Amino acid sequence: MATSKSRTSSFSCNLTAVPLSNMPGLKYGANGTVFISSGIPDLDKILGGGFALGSLVMVMEDAEAPHHMLLLRNFMSQGLVHKQPLLYASPSKDPKGFLGTLPSPRSCKVDKDKSRDDDPEQEGLRIAWQYKKYFGEHQQTVDNTRGGKHEYCNDFDLRKPLERHFLSGQHIDCVSILHNSDLVALHDRCATFFTQFPRNDGSIASAGRIAIQSFCAPQCEYSNLEWDMLSFIRSLRSMIRSSNAVAVVTFPPSLLLPSVSKRWQHMADTLLSVRAIPVWMADFMNSFKLL
Repeated sequence: MATSKSRTSSFSCNLTAVPLSNMPGLKYGANGTVFISSGIPDLDKILGGGFALGSLVMVMEDAEAPHHMLLLRNFMSQGLVHKQPLLYASPSKDPKGFLGTLPSPRSCKVDKDKSRDDDPEQEGLRIAWQYKKYFGEHQQTVDNTRGGKHEYCNDFDLRKPLERHFLSGQHIDCVSILHNSDLVALHDRCATFFTQFPRNDGSIASAGRIAIQSFCAPQCEYSNLEWDMLSFIRSLRSMIRSSNAVAVVTFPPSLLLPSVSKRWQHMADTLLSVRAIPVWMADFMNSFKLL
């Protein structure tokens, strides 16, 4: 069974002058902390609301199964549904092709209405759900997409690709790090991306998301530059501190020396370990361990 242990976070900013209607896909937490959703409802609950703005999230990949890709896809899809700019870096030749694998949010209203209509015994639950909808939840979340409202955290259908209208007209930057001999170009792209989300005056007009897949993949030319990779992570963490953005970086720890892997883990504000589960627990797709 996966265990969890929370880390204390000190990310907070003064947002009293910012109207909620101007902050789609954001949620208040304790002590003024502002969160964006991971795209996985249960993970948001474990983390106390989601990923805090200004934080670096490191994901330790499982060598036995690519479950980290589920987390990455949901994180990216949730941001695009909320119209949040995205920078995606990948060790593939065509990182834009990965956008075609992003899952689509379920139509919660249609699915729930259909299931209740098929079962007359759910009539009482329907009434209870309506009361909960209007009076039970006190979390304030806002998002407008194509004139409709989307939840702070959607349920995604992995069988359906994200609709094209979520990808068109979006601020999406895809970067291939396959043939990079160093990390200068990626660092510059990240630095430019962060300038869109300054935290100088304490206001938030939008939030950004950075997703870096398999950062130390052996096919990358810089993969043997351990000090350069550590310096990049340290710089990324420093830049994101003063921005209204979140960076999620996945890496295979089995390809690193234990001492190097530990250093990377200590650089993270939120550290997730994604592991395969036994066959006898096949009803569960994956398990997350919060470190």
